[in-house]
Amino acid sequence: MPVIVLAPSGPLFEKTVSNMQEVRARGGKVVLISDAEGIAEAGEGCLATIEMPKVHPLIAPLVYAVPVQLLAYHVAVAKGTDVDQPRNLAKSVTVE
Repeated sequence: MPVIVLAPSGPLFEKTVSNMQEVRARGGKVVLISDAEGIAEAGEGCLATIEMPKVHPLIAPLVYAVPVQLLAYHVAVAKGTDVDQPRNLAKSVTVE
């Protein structure tokens, strides 16, 4: 099972890279989602990398959410699940 790592370059980048290296040391496969600077620094040895634009830290969560949502959608479609009617949705959403 690959580990998806969201690591925009910034003050916490080094800690995230440290965690990512520990995953790799234990035999895990890493998919790194970062900007060009982050991929240049930590992208070596990753299963795959996805380059994101360099953005202000306040909007980075919005920008980085898009590829993760697309990944979740395509994995669900590949597994053959109905993405429009998720299982157990009625248990978490009640309509009165």
